[in-house]
Amino acid sequence: MVARPQWEWHLHDAEGRLLERPVSPIFTTQYDAEVWLGEHWRALSEQGVVDARLVHEGRQASPTVQLPSLA
Repeated sequence: MVARPQWEWHLHDAEGRLLERPVSPIFTTQYDAEVWLGEHWRALSEQGVVDARLVHEGRQASPTVQLPSLA
C-alpha cells in the first residue's frame, strides 16, 4: 500500500481559534487544496472563517491566507 500525502486547510475565526465547522476536505496535492480554497473562500468567509492555514502531514506548509470579509 502506498501512502499518499495529505493536505488540508485549518480554518480559524477572528479570535484565532481553529473551527470545527466548516471542515476542509483532505487533498492529495497542494494544487488541489489551493484550487478548493480559491473556489470556496466566499462561502467560508460567510461562515466566519478569517484565515486558512494549509497543513501537510501535520505541519503548516505555506503562509497563512487571510480571507476578505464580505460584510
